[in-house]
Parts: sequence; C-alpha cells; structure tokens
Amino acid sequence: MDRIKAGIIGPGNIGADLMYKVFRSKYLEMGMMAGIVESEGIRRARSMGVKTSTLGAAAITGERDIKIVFEATSAAAHLNNAPLLREAGQIAIDLTPAAVGPYCVPCVNLNALSHEPNINMVTCGGQATIPIVYAVSRVAGAEYAEIVACISSRSAGPGTRANMDEFTETTSRAIEVVGGAERGKAIIVLNPADPPLMMTNTVIVRVKDRSVPADRITASIGEIVAEIQKYVPGYKLRVPPIIEGEKVTTIIEVQGQGDFLPPYSGNLDIINSAAVAAAERLAANLLGIPGEEPSK
Repeated sequence: MDRIKAGIIGPGNIGADLMYKVFRSKYLEMGMMAGIVESEGIRRARSMGVKTSTLGAAAITGERDIKIVFEATSAAAHLNNAPLLREAGQIAIDLTPAAVGPYCVPCVNLNALSHEPNINMVTCGGQATIPIVYAVSRVAGAEYAEIVACISSRSAGPGTRANMDEFTETTSRAIEVVGGAERGKAIIVLNPADPPLMMTNTVIVRVKDRSVPADRITASIGEIVAEIQKYVPGYKLRVPPIIEGEKVTTIIEVQGQGDFLPPYSGNLDIINSAAVAAAERLAANLLGIPGEEPSK
C-alpha cells in the first residue's frame, strides 16, 4: 500500500477543491465523496471515478479502508459526526469552526499532533496569519496580536457567512493557543470589489521584549513564510515587516492555486492546502515514511 484512502464529507466548493488537491497528493487517494443530497458536487465526483454517497458521515464510517476524513460541512454537522468518525477509527481533519480537536497550523504545531484522532484547521484567516504571530512570538514574545483578514465577498459562501462569529472567536483563541500571543483579536472583512481582489491579511503584533533586534524578527518571519510556501505556493508578504518600537506590522497576500476555485479565493485555498498538508503528513506516518514534505 503506497497511499492512504481519504474521504470527504461535504461535496460543495470546499469539498470539490479538496478532491482536486487529493488527486495531486503523493500519499492520499480519494476513497469517497459523501453528502446528504444528490448534488452537483456528488455528480462531479462520480463523473471523475470517485465513489459517492448521499448518506453523509454514515457512508464514510462504513468504509473501513478510509483512514482519514475531511469534514467540509458545518460546525453543527461536525459535532454530530466527530464521535462517529472516532468510533470508526478514522482521523478527522475538521475544516469547520467546531474545534472538537486541537487547533492545527501545519508549519507551527503539526508534529505535536501526529497521534490526535481529530484536528481542527482553525479558519482561513488563522492559517494565513497565525504563523506570522508565532514567528514574532518565538523570538520576542507577543503581548498582543491582532489580525484583519480581508477576503473577496465572492469567495465567502453560505458556510462562511453563517459562521462569522465563530470565525472571530476561533481565530482569536488560536492566535493565543497556537500563535503564542497573550491576547489575540481577529476581524474578517468581506470585500465586494469587482473584479475580486486577492485575500489580504494584516497582522499587528506588540512584542514583549523590545531588546530583540529587528533583523532577528524579520528573519524569523522570513523562515516561517518559506515553510508555508511549501504547501501554499501563492502565499507571500505583500508588505515586509514594519517594526516601530514594540509594534510589528506585516501584510500578507494569498493567491489560490486554481484547482477548482478561482485564484482570488486564496482564503479557501489556504485552509484546504493546510488540511491536505496535515493529512499527507499523517498518511506518511501511517505508511512509515516520516519527514516527507507535503505536495503543493
């Protein structure tokens, strides 16, 4: 066996984009796409030779050769599905704000979560910004961190719009738990510009240790950006770190890979890319191939 079978619950835009990323993976193979109605997403997956079901999580848990499951539905759905997946011995990669399991930002803390049965991918804004907070925190501490995630309104589907409060709460908490900030705050802005703009994230960190040289902070941010680009090639610093006294400000742009979603949907691309990167590392562990880099 050279690949681990993965299932996807939720055949919408996020699920479809995940499917295309799994097709490209070194260690993952599509085992099933599951939904609860005969949708366009189900038909698309079936036309590409993927096994499908409209029985939701129940169908996935009945497939014992599926070892990893992406949850791409809603927080409420995952609260119901999580115990079923755990009972079936399947690792859950949760892309909803449910946060049943610990927060995961691959370039920061994936190695510490390799034996968890359920990991949460925070939010799109969290995946884009928490690494920067962490990069500052690990060298100079972070008394406070604030992020503003600005995404195209066209890339904000009904799930995103219905979970705006959960987005801010989950991201703020993860800034502290994973990013290392003593206090965190998150804001999301839906930009109605036409043509749509790329996802842009502003990160502001107030450091604890002002004696740390600016070049050391800048170097730490550069290192983490390089790590993210291993699985999100469209991630870049739009504005390099600006360090003024105790305040560090950085602006990030994320361009999607265009697998299924348009390139301006960098918000959806980054959380999906992070989820697949995490799944690939877990799959490599199951296959006894540690230390492998995730596919772009």
